[in-house]
Amino acid sequence: MATSKSSGQATQPTLDGIDAPKAKKNGKAIATQQSFDSLIWSACDIMRRSNAASALQYVPELTWILFLRVLDAKEQAEADAADAVGEHYTPSLKPPYRWQDWAAPGGTKRDELTGKGANQLIGFVNNELLPYLKSLREGRTTRQHIISEIISGVERVRVDSQFDLLEVLDRIDKINEVDPTHMFALSQVYEGLLLKLGEKQGDGGQFFTPRELIRAIVQVIDPKLGEKIYDPACGTGGFLAQTYEYVMGRYSEFATPEQLEALRLHTFYGREKENLIYPIALANMVLHGIDSPNIWHGNTLTGNESYGGLFRDAPSLFDVILTNPPFGGKEGEGAKTQFAFKSGATQILFLQHVIDRLRLGGRCGMVVDEGVLFKTNERAFVQTKQKLLDECNLYCIVSLPGGVFTTAGAGVKTNLLFFTKGEPTREIWYYDLSHKKMNKKQPFTVEMLEEDDAGNNFFTLLAERADSRYSWSVSRAEIEAKGYDQKAVNPNTPHNHDPRTPEEILDSIAAKNEQAMAALARLRG
Repeated sequence: MATSKSSGQATQPTLDGIDAPKAKKNGKAIATQQSFDSLIWSACDIMRRSNAASALQYVPELTWILFLRVLDAKEQAEADAADAVGEHYTPSLKPPYRWQDWAAPGGTKRDELTGKGANQLIGFVNNELLPYLKSLREGRTTRQHIISEIISGVERVRVDSQFDLLEVLDRIDKINEVDPTHMFALSQVYEGLLLKLGEKQGDGGQFFTPRELIRAIVQVIDPKLGEKIYDPACGTGGFLAQTYEYVMGRYSEFATPEQLEALRLHTFYGREKENLIYPIALANMVLHGIDSPNIWHGNTLTGNESYGGLFRDAPSLFDVILTNPPFGGKEGEGAKTQFAFKSGATQILFLQHVIDRLRLGGRCGMVVDEGVLFKTNERAFVQTKQKLLDECNLYCIVSLPGGVFTTAGAGVKTNLLFFTKGEPTREIWYYDLSHKKMNKKQPFTVEMLEEDDAGNNFFTLLAERADSRYSWSVSRAEIEAKGYDQKAVNPNTPHNHDPRTPEEILDSIAAKNEQAMAALARLRG
């Protein structure tokens, strides 16, 4: 943000040389996890009664409102810091479009729109505020571009009465402070809100990966300060947000200010296609503390771009890729032309994209549906898996239970792939979790990996590539002999094997059939 010297008088952030009084604090600051939970869910309850009944309606609505509140608090803190050293501060928004003007209790514009029986707030939001915020795509700062993109999918305020909208605004306004502790609590509530997207089949769960699963993947890959991290199908931004938390938790105590700034501004990159989800991803990352979410809006597989302004400085190759591409999707000829091995299957095209975007020595952890592993009757599947083994060390495959994605509205069987680019695969180490029973009441947790039924720790076994009841290794030669079928088949699981030949089984069936017919004849007399 541009700053200049001020007179030293306490002023609110200014734009175009206009000073305004500082906005007053409204009530007691919300700081605890419980208080954030109560505040956010009460706002959701109001929205559900006011024309925003489903999660796909109230989550996007609350997202942009919550973001504008956090933005206002953040810029107020920045303005106070500038004022303390005698500098002039230029905020991202001009009056009357700041939260403190139109949304906060006591705001000058709010009083004008709602005072003395006026009912003009919703009209102002729809006809003035939203168009102004969208116009910031042409603004001079990255933050203004982010604001515009978070608002990009909002055509009008969905809450259909001024009374209900004011109730929502009053609750969200209670977030008075923005520091790392409060932002963490708020981000955890927001994660719970995003989970609501996937509680019903087909209701947005395709964009949400269970956070505990993400944490396990991130722990295996172990991203570090200075690495460029990418998700080509980022959905709500879960992998990027959780990776930020992981790196901050491990390295922030020892990091320099320059390293922390780079972590917030030049570390996390992603792509997202869906118009509804893209703004949510941006807001989710901002709420987690990533000041510059470098998200490209468009179709990753075809290259068709909706907006690439936040991605313009992205590297061509990445140190770490963490992703959960769509299962079972289909692409047309526009996508096929972008890849060496032609297929309409999105999951196999994303796997090619990931391999091509990793730098030498780069690491990847990704979710794939089981069809990617066992299909050998489609040429592109076989070619892509051969490319993976030729160019990367696929050192681990984890077979997940079918219920991992139950909370996200999907029961498809999935696996985790972990690989490093730059050397071929000689042996794959497998770990089997498919025996675990999971559902909405008993979801996946990292603890399930920390101790299995035999008392073994997955992370310890992985480090040693050790065999156990649920882990084993398969050579590259064995994979090739099966036509690149990489499906996990635990050799330690007892199988009920019938030693008879097919002819012997058929003879037995025929004999039993004759016995049944004879018994039936006797009953008939």
